[in-house]
Amino acid sequence: MLCSWYSAVNTRNFKIDLLYNSRSWLMGVFSYYYCLSRLMVFAMSQKRELFTIGHSNLSEEDFIDHLKCHNITALGDVRSHPYSRYLPHFCRDYLKFLLKKNNIQYVFLGDQLGARPSDENCYVEGKAVYEKIANTVTFQQGLERVAIGAEKHRIALMCAEKDPITCHRAILVCQYLRDFDLDIHHILSNGDLESHSQLEDRLLESLDLLPKPQVQLSIFDEVNNMINGVVNISRQDLLAKAYEQKGNKNAYQSVR
Repeated sequence: MLCSWYSAVNTRNFKIDLLYNSRSWLMGVFSYYYCLSRLMVFAMSQKRELFTIGHSNLSEEDFIDHLKCHNITALGDVRSHPYSRYLPHFCRDYLKFLLKKNNIQYVFLGDQLGARPSDENCYVEGKAVYEKIANTVTFQQGLERVAIGAEKHRIALMCAEKDPITCHRAILVCQYLRDFDLDIHHILSNGDLESHSQLEDRLLESLDLLPKPQVQLSIFDEVNNMINGVVNISRQDLLAKAYEQKGNKNAYQSVR
């Protein structure tokens, strides 16, 4: 009888242990998949980031430091002609070697996203027209290539100009990359970041296109505005005008 009682107790304890272990295992599985689902939601909520940089007259040490500071893993060269007469460390072959030594991938994109395309239809009287460049299949393929690459790499698009506002990397390329839901930043010559939205504010201000502060209008002012055709212009329309004006100013003009 004692043996029977002891056996029953052991059986009961075994069942309790089995139930406890099963519940613990199920809780562990649940916790794992819950955490995994939260990580997936977090990852999906994060915008892909894209950067630009102008090499200007930076030393190779400062240039690499700027890239590393922002964890850049790939550099897309959007110069139509990837060479520098006065700064040989920015010539294509040496730059590729320098980046590889610092675990940064180099990709030449000047044939797709350069400001001096070989397509003669992109020029009017020897001057490049940004809108015509943007409408080419080659340019669109370049944009898609960058957008896809940004899923795996932290890409910086590089050109020569120090200030992105004077360069096609911002006024042409990034204007159209906005449609790809990218979080765009410009690495400045001191290593600081300027968001593309901040650059657009600066662009509007430089062309005196910033919207004027709204004031309360009387009924007579509203009637006069209607008569004279005065309308409020959206930020999107102002930016379209600003990009066109700045593009015309920045665009390459062949020497005749």
